[in-house]
Order: sequence, then structure tokens, then C-alpha cells
Amino acid sequence: MNGTNSPRPPATGWRKSSRSGDEGACVEMAPLAAAVAVRDSKDPAGPVLVFSPAAWAAFTGAPPRP
Repeated sequence: MNGTNSPRPPATGWRKSSRSGDEGACVEMAPLAAAVAVRDSKDPAGPVLVFSPAAWAAFTGAPPRP
């Protein structure tokens, strides 16, 4: 599963897991039109990885949406 660096997606819609602690060592995800963006929560202005929905579903263990 490979992510690709991407131009900065919209700043809205970022979220992190409800299981994340307060240490700040988390990633945040944002659904895009045809992909999922992932960034480091400690560096929100830093690089963003973009995954296809199928790759994100494989990573999270969720079945891909049709």
C-alpha cells in the first residue's frame, strides 16, 4: 500500500481516532472526493499522504465502499 505526496487538500474535515490520546502522536485523516488524505497531527502544515479508498480500507480493515 503506497501513499503519494499531494498538494495540500482542503483544511476542513480532518479528524483523528477517538482512541487517540492527548500525547499528540497521532495521524489525522480527511476524506476527499476520490481518496483519503493522511497527515501527522503534530505537523498539520506538513506533508500529506493521499491513499486510494481501497488502500485505506485495506489499512483500516474496513471493506471498501462501492
